[in-house]
Amino acid sequence: MYSFIISIIALILGYLLYGKFVDRVFGPDSARKTPAITKADGVDFVPMPAWKVYMIQFLNIAGTGPIFGAIMGAKFGPSSYLWIVFGCIFAGAVHDYFTGMLSIRNGGAGLPELVRKYLGKGTSIVLLVFSIVLLLLVGTVFVFSPALILGDIAGDGTRTAIMLWVGVIFLYYIVATLLPIDKIIGRFYPLFAFALLFMAVALGVCLFVKWPSIPEFWDDLGNLGAEKGLLKGQPLLPCLFITIACGAISGFHATQSPLMARCLTDERLGRPIFYGAMVTEGAVALVWAAVSSYFFFDGGAAEMGLDASTQAPGVVTAVSKHWLGLLGGILAILGVVAAPITSGDTAFRSARLIVADFLHLEQKNHLNRLVIAIPIFLIASLLLWYNIADENGFNTIWRYFGWANQTLACFALWTATAWLTKNKSGACYLITMLPAAFMTGICTTYICVDKIGFHLPANTIPWIMSVVSAGSVMAYYILRRRASAKES
Repeated sequence: MYSFIISIIALILGYLLYGKFVDRVFGPDSARKTPAITKADGVDFVPMPAWKVYMIQFLNIAGTGPIFGAIMGAKFGPSSYLWIVFGCIFAGAVHDYFTGMLSIRNGGAGLPELVRKYLGKGTSIVLLVFSIVLLLLVGTVFVFSPALILGDIAGDGTRTAIMLWVGVIFLYYIVATLLPIDKIIGRFYPLFAFALLFMAVALGVCLFVKWPSIPEFWDDLGNLGAEKGLLKGQPLLPCLFITIACGAISGFHATQSPLMARCLTDERLGRPIFYGAMVTEGAVALVWAAVSSYFFFDGGAAEMGLDASTQAPGVVTAVSKHWLGLLGGILAILGVVAAPITSGDTAFRSARLIVADFLHLEQKNHLNRLVIAIPIFLIASLLLWYNIADENGFNTIWRYFGWANQTLACFALWTATAWLTKNKSGACYLITMLPAAFMTGICTTYICVDKIGFHLPANTIPWIMSVVSAGSVMAYYILRRRASAKES
C-alpha cells in the first residue's frame, strides 16, 4: 500500500510542477480567440463551460483503458505503478496537452492535419489511414467490453444476452455520432464522468480501510506475474508498456483532445483540461492496479470465490459488488460501463471529423455527415461480426488495438517535437522527443517479438529497443536538418 500512496502523491506533484513547466513552454495566450468562438457551427465547434469540457475530456479518454489495462497490467507486479506514474507525467499528459493545444492553435485541426503541417504530406496520409483504423478498432472493442459486463449483470452472461447489448450499444453509437456534440455528449457525459470518479474514489477508500498486503516496489520490480504463473510468454519489456496504455500514454487521446479543443473558450484552460484530465485518468489506473494486486497476489480472488485467471470484466464486477455493496456496486459498474461506451461513440465521431477534414466536407449539413458516417459504420459492423463470430476475435483485435494505439502516440509526440523545434528556442523539444523515442522503441519491439507480429526471440528485445530508440532520434535530426536547409 505504501507504493500506491507514493504513486498517488507523485502524480499530484507531477501535475503541479511538471504540468506547470510544460504549460509555460507552450505559452498559452488568453488574448487569442479559440476555434470554439471563431468557427462556432452548433455541431462540433460549440463553446462550453470549462468544468463540462474537463468532465467530457476525462470520460472520452478513459474508456476501459485505465480499468481493464490496469487490471491486466497489475499482473506484472508493482512495476505497473512506476509505468503509470512516469508514463502519465512525462509522456501521456504531455501528449494530450500538446495535441489539444496545437489543435486550438490550428483552428481545431485533427491529428492528421497537424501531422501534415509539421511532419509532411506523406506522413499525414499514413497517419490518416492509421487513425481511421485505430478509431474503428476502438469503436469495436468498446462495443464488446461493456456488453460483456451488461450481459453478466442483466442476464446470465450468455451469448444471447451479450448480443442484445451489442446491438443496443451499436445503435446508440450511430445516433450519438451524428447529433451535435452538445445534445447528448454535452448534457449527459459529465454525469457519467462523475460515476467513474465515484467508483475510483470509493475503491480507493476501501483500499485504505482494508489495507491489503500487496507487493511493494522494494519487494520485486521484475515480472512478478510470470513468477506466479499469471503471465505466459509476456516479457515485462515491452508488454507492460503496451498493456497499460490509457493511464500512462495512449494515442487514442490524440483523436479526442481535438474534439474538446473545438469547445474550449480560453487557451489558459489547456493545462487543467488536457494535462489535468490525463493525470486524473492516471489516478484511476493506479486505484485499479492496487485493487487488482490484491485480487491476484493477496488472496482477493479466493475471498470472492474466483480464481486468479478471471478476466478483467469479471474482476470489475466481483470487486464492485463485494467491496461497495449493492448501491455502490451499481454506481461503480455504471461508471465502468459508461466509460467505454462514451469513448466508443467519440471514437466514431473523431473518425467522421478526420475524414471530413481530409475531404474538406463541412459537417453542419446532415447529408454530409451521413455520407461519411455510413461507410464508417459498415466497416465497423464487419469488424464487430468477426469479433463475435471468432471466439478469439476479441483478444486478437484488442492486441492489435493496443499496438496501434501506442504507435499513434508516437506520431503525435513526434509532431509536437517538430512544432517545438520550429517555434521554441533551446532544448525545449526534449520534453516530447524523449518520450517519442522511447515509445517508438517500445512499439517496434512489441511488433517484432509478439505473436501478432514477427515473434522474434526474447533475447533480441534489448537490442531492438536500443537501436530503434536511438535510430529514431538520429533520423529526426537528419530530417529536421534537411528541412531547415530547404527553408533557408
